[in-house]
Amino acid sequence: MRGTVPRRAPGIVTRVTIASDPIPGPLRWAVLLLRAEAVAVGLVAAWLLWADLTASAADLASALLVTAFAAAAAAALWALGGALARRRAGARAPAIVLQLMLLPIGWFMLQGGLGWLGGPLMALGLAVPALLVSSPTAVPSASSEPGRGGVSRRRGRSVAIWSRGRRRRSPSRTWSAR
Repeated sequence: MRGTVPRRAPGIVTRVTIASDPIPGPLRWAVLLLRAEAVAVGLVAAWLLWADLTASAADLASALLVTAFAAAAAAALWALGGALARRRAGARAPAIVLQLMLLPIGWFMLQGGLGWLGGPLMALGLAVPALLVSSPTAVPSASSEPGRGGVSRRRGRSVAIWSRGRRRRSPSRTWSAR
């Protein structure tokens, strides 16, 4: 009986392998840019809070509302960056919408004589959505739970389509590895 039980590594923790599906480069850059934007907007919110508390404002409620809006935008950008890093399907569209909102802001900054700030904002508003819709990040990441209407990604196999809790096989719809 000696030697019939395989020898295990010492300790109670099993070995952990590195994730086999790393984040694609464009998605990594989009997450980095979203997080950098969140930090920048958070710094603006902190400056606005300091200005609200130290200045003699005519309307303190409006000033605090603008500050709260900036803080909420920073939190939303940070959360969307985290959700995109975890490849949540519902995070891409809100991130694209927030980035496209930079275009009119940058345009009015250009018209108002702040081209040094408006130009980079418009470039950022176009760069992040371009990264988010590029081919390495465009692989669908929908839910594969019953009743959720998701599509499961399987390489080389037929794709299971969920419809009202019943599972149907569709051999014509397959996602190939890009």
